[in-house]
Amino acid sequence: MAVTSTPLGSVVELAVQAGTDAAGAPVYARIRFRNVKAAATDEDVYVVGEMLAGLQVYPLAEVRRVDTEELANA
Repeated sequence: MAVTSTPLGSVVELAVQAGTDAAGAPVYARIRFRNVKAAATDEDVYVVGEMLAGLQVYPLAEVRRVDTEELANA
């Protein structure tokens, strides 16, 4: 069975350190930006993620890209 995938879009997810817990471990908040073009390169998505992080109050800990694809039986 051959399966094809069709890119539908991406989400950029920023993890920012919002503080620490009682034990001193970091606590993270996640901020999601939707409707990223599936054709955008990873480098472009990372650069935009860093730029968006610069607008946040908390320091950036991580940039993630979450891709969504449709799978179909060919």
